[in-house]
Parts: sequence; structure tokens; C-alpha cells
Amino acid sequence: MAFSMKHKWFSVLACVAVVGAGISANAGDTQQAAVDHSFEEVRVAVSAASLAEILQIDHARLAAAEGVEMPPARVQLFSDPALNAAILRENIRAGLDLPFRVLSFEEKGTPTVSYTSSAFLAQRHNLSASAPLADFDARLHDVFSQVKEVSAQKVATDDIVPDFAILEIRSNYGVEETVSRLKKVVTAQSDTIWFGEIDFQAEAEDYDVSLVPAQLLLFGGPAPGGVAMAAFPAIGLDAFCQKLLVYQGRDGKAVVIYNDIAALAQLHYGQSIEPHDLLNKRLTATFAEAVK
Repeated sequence: MAFSMKHKWFSVLACVAVVGAGISANAGDTQQAAVDHSFEEVRVAVSAASLAEILQIDHARLAAAEGVEMPPARVQLFSDPALNAAILRENIRAGLDLPFRVLSFEEKGTPTVSYTSSAFLAQRHNLSASAPLADFDARLHDVFSQVKEVSAQKVATDDIVPDFAILEIRSNYGVEETVSRLKKVVTAQSDTIWFGEIDFQAEAEDYDVSLVPAQLLLFGGPAPGGVAMAAFPAIGLDAFCQKLLVYQGRDGKAVVIYNDIAALAQLHYGQSIEPHDLLNKRLTATFAEAVK
């Protein structure tokens, strides 16, 4: 019997709590304190808006535990499962940008909050259904209207075209076998943390929405991720943690899509660096080997 999504979400949050145990913030670090404050404001607002907390990752503290310094940055994922189902019914690939995510981080000495809007999803995944997209932004408004001290900024969409910054691999297996193989190869890496997975098909069934098998896998490497984000903290919104969407293609075999780290750095900063390209190559080689 499959676990409910609620149980999976709680296990993901517990995993993050265990990973972060024993990693304390510098009490005198005002920038970290400001980021922590904005993060907590969003977290409280998410709860008040009756959205489900999925995952919280403290990029900087996890990186520091591995000896890597980067600016304060904390990302949180939260969800409206019914809305997820409505969006995915039009294009399953939009699961790469679901559920909601908000990054609290420090940029040039200033605490900042960023998020992905419905316009980003619509342009990247060629979505046209206006009602779910309007609901997406309305749910975010429910959250940000309660956050008073920092103005949340949506990611610019001027350069977003269909399939922007999406890398793709075709698996020789179905979704379940592909997920199993990917999880095995990822968790075998000593510098990687597995955060959990979301079964979008199972989630949608609770709302009488029929989707092809589709799962979002969430994991990350605090040390390599910290190096990649050190001068590019904003990519902690979408490039980190790693997100793998595994869904059933028309031939019954799985399609694996994930984010192009270098392209997202270009989106946020107008440039990328060698560690971004190296991580892209490492990820692609790892995933391709697992599903060949």
C-alpha cells in the first residue's frame, strides 16, 4: 500500500531537521538573522494560508557544515495539492516547477525574498489554462500579503521560452523502475542528501484528476551546491536543491527532466561559472548511467 502524500511530506521535513541538527547560526551575524527572520515570516504565513509545508532547506548552514562558505540562503517548498493537479492536467512537465517555493537570502548585504510566479510556469511549460494560473498567484498573494518587512520579488520572465533551462534524458524503463534506479545511484554518492519525493499522480487521485505516473525527486549536495551558490545565491530558488521530474512518456517509458544550473545562473545574474557547468555534466552522467 502506498503511503499518503501527507506522510511523505512529514518524512521529508524530519529528514531536513535531522540533517540540520547541531548546525548553529552565528548569533552576531546580522545578515543571517535577517534572512532567518524573513524565512520565518513566510513560514508562518504559509501555515496561516492553509498551505501544506513540504520541505525547508538551509543552504548556507548545510554548506558550512561541509566547510563551504556562502551567503545566508534558505528555501521552503509548500503546496496546494488540488492546484498542482489542475496545472499538471494541462502539462505534466510543469511538475518541475511545483509545488510553490520561496527563497529567503542575502544579496549584496540586503535581505531578499524571491519566488516563481505563474507567468514563469506558463512561459516555460506553454500553459494556457487561465483559472489555475490565476489561483497560483492568488495563493502566493495570500502568503506575501502577510509578510510585512521584506517585499517579495518574482523571478524575471523576459527570457523565458518553452522548455527554457530544461535538460532531458529518456529512460529505458518505466517510471517506478526509473525512480528506483535514480534514487539508488544518487543516495550512493557520499556528498549527497536525499530529501524525499512527491508522487503527483497519487496526489491528483485524491481530487479525481487522472495524470500519467509522475514523481518529483528532491536531493542535494551541500558542498558542491554551496560552491555553486557562493556568488550566485539566488539560484537556491530553482537550481538547488536538485529536482528531478520523472514522468511516463507516450511510449510507456519514463522521461527524466531537470534544471540546467548554468542557464539558471545566466537568468538570475547574466553569467555562469565553471562549477555550474561541471555540476550539469556530473548530474547528466549520473542520471544517464542509471537509466540506460
